[in-house]
Amino acid sequence: MEVRKLYLVAGKAEGGTPLNAFDNALLDAGIGDVNLVKVSSIIPPGAEVVVGKPNLPKGALVPCVYAERTSDKPGERIAVALAVGIAEDGFGVVMESEGETAEEAAAKAVEMVKEAFSVRGLTLKRILQIASEHQVIRCGGVVAACVYWR
Repeated sequence: MEVRKLYLVAGKAEGGTPLNAFDNALLDAGIGDVNLVKVSSIIPPGAEVVVGKPNLPKGALVPCVYAERTSDKPGERIAVALAVGIAEDGFGVVMESEGETAEEAAAKAVEMVKEAFSVRGLTLKRILQIASEHQVIRCGGVVAACVYWR
């Protein structure tokens, strides 16, 4: 499958169990009715990265980089984030992180992108990021994803 667009999405939700909370967070992010295939964190040159929900056919096999976290501790704050670094030629790296706040998780992910570019000897042209944060009521989940689609 040739990847032309990558979509940054995030979601948060409550559920009766940790797995239901994760599933509901996927639904909130717009990627709950597909089969996510976890991939490593490389963006091919020429792919367009956008923030927004993709239009995916139900049941599709969808490559994705994602961070997720669940908790069944009422009152706990949970967060995840992704940062995407893009080089001049469009090549990129995605890094995922978690924390107590969206800001904390995003800052960690950005630092990891900077390190990944430094190690590769690349110049970072731009960074995009997305995060999700939730205060658990009963059983909560958060997800942030980079969805590879056409």
